Parts: sequence; C-alpha cells; structure tokens
Amino acid sequence: MPFRFEELNIWHRAMELNDQIFTLTKSFPKEEIYVLTSQIRRASDSIVLNIAEGSTGQTKTVFKLFLGYSLRSAIEVVGCLFIAKRRKYVDEERFQFLYSEYEVLVKMITSMRNSLK
Repeated sequence: MPFRFEELNIWHRAMELNDQIFTLTKSFPKEEIYVLTSQIRRASDSIVLNIAEGSTGQTKTVFKLFLGYSLRSAIEVVGCLFIAKRRKYVDEERFQFLYSEYEVLVKMITSMRNSLK
C-alpha cells in the first residue's frame, strides 16, 4: 500500500461507514438532495478525506489537527442522523446501528489523536 492512511483501521472504518451513509441517503426524499442528503454525505466524506490528508507526509501536530476535523465531521454525521430520524427518513433500528458505529469511530479517532505526542 503506497499511502500511510491505507494502513489505518480508522480510515477503513470511516470508509465502510461512508458507504453506509451513501446507501442510506439514496432513500431520502428528493427535496432533501441539496439539504440534508448533501450535508450528511459531505460530512461523511470529510471524515475519510481528513484522515487521509492528515496522515500523509505530515507532522504529528498536523495529523492531530486533521483528526480533529474528522472528529467534528463524525459528530456532524450523528447530528444529521438525528435530523433524519426525526423526519422519519431512518427507522429507529438503523439509527441505533449507525449511532453505535459512529460512537466507536469517534472513540477510535480520539484515541489515535491522543496517542500522537
């Protein structure tokens, strides 16, 4: 694997969740395409992209900064999931599953960020 991020479990986990968010949002109403659908997809993409960007050829300080961006984007996805649930675009079971998965991802990102001295 030529890039460091490809070796990171958090990047792989973020990619898997990104796929799930993309699939989930395909069922959102068309009137949400430029609103909630776009917002949650961009936030989910941002997690993956910031992990990749921060890990490649950067100092630990810069990587920590980018992990912070990823962390905030993950929280944004969770906020969007709450909105989607409230608008009945996602059922309780799917919401709870994704909520739990993002909780794990947030802990992983936080742990990695804290390990960088």
